[in-house]
Amino acid sequence: MTNKTASPLLVYLAFATVYIVWGSTYFFIQKALAGFPPFFLGTFRFIIAGTLLMTWCKFKGEKILDWKNMKYAIVSGLLMLGVANGTVIWVEQFIPSGLVAIMVASAAIWFVILDKPKWKENLSSRSTVAGLIIGFIGVILLFSEQVLQAVNTPQSTNQILGMALLVLGPIAWAGGSLYSKYHSDAESSVSVNTAWQMLAAGIAFIPGSVLSSEYSRFHWNNISIDAWLSITYLIIFGSIAAFSAYIWLLKVRPATQVSTYAYVNPVVAILLSVCFTTDTVSWIQILGLFVILGSVLLINLVKYRKNKVSAPAVLCTEQ
Repeated sequence: MTNKTASPLLVYLAFATVYIVWGSTYFFIQKALAGFPPFFLGTFRFIIAGTLLMTWCKFKGEKILDWKNMKYAIVSGLLMLGVANGTVIWVEQFIPSGLVAIMVASAAIWFVILDKPKWKENLSSRSTVAGLIIGFIGVILLFSEQVLQAVNTPQSTNQILGMALLVLGPIAWAGGSLYSKYHSDAESSVSVNTAWQMLAAGIAFIPGSVLSSEYSRFHWNNISIDAWLSITYLIIFGSIAAFSAYIWLLKVRPATQVSTYAYVNPVVAILLSVCFTTDTVSWIQILGLFVILGSVLLINLVKYRKNKVSAPAVLCTEQ
């Protein structure tokens, strides 16, 4: 176990990036799907983002070819971006983003279940366990009306399949995140690892495009300006900025604390929906927002107390 000191400002900025930017990606994925088929969207987004980031790493003189770290990055990238994020992209063709958000929010609970080295610490903390449970309840409150509408409406085969995949997606995301945290070299470059993760996922989407005949139906001339702007946002902010911040946070903060993004993202998603669509916010949704924010405070309560006792710098522990 090695102890490091990370700048509190960088930690706060990284959390803010993951919270806000990833919360907005639900909105922009749906807009991008208006012009790009799902598997091609994943291929285009992650190969472009990975290539840009890898070029920047090469320009800075960082070591690109390190098979040990490449292997770990490829495995975690396939799980997080290929399986989990790919599931989100595909199901948003058939399921409203609100329902997608509530299913993805379960990732925070899977972090606790799958993080075996931290079982004793996490499960012995009442505030952490309570925060995880309350946070999931808050997400349900936030999208309860959409859930009831979905239950009372006949579902197509694709919608039922999408709901089943959204159960497996968060498990893959939590598993890939923990694999990245515990297997990547402490001294390895976050940017290089992130680039390999995105390139691996982008390549993994290609067979899906071929099997679903997306290339034969896809025409560049049919892509709207909104779709181009949306995928540009997803590449620059959703992939390069937010995903890099997320991988760095996994290195310097406890996985349970980092997983709180899954509860905050739906808050951002619904705020964007209210501001840029005709959707409105009900009182039960406002209650859900406050419950979610309270759950994040509970999950981080133990860390806040430790920080008050320890030095002013943020103490970061990595397994």
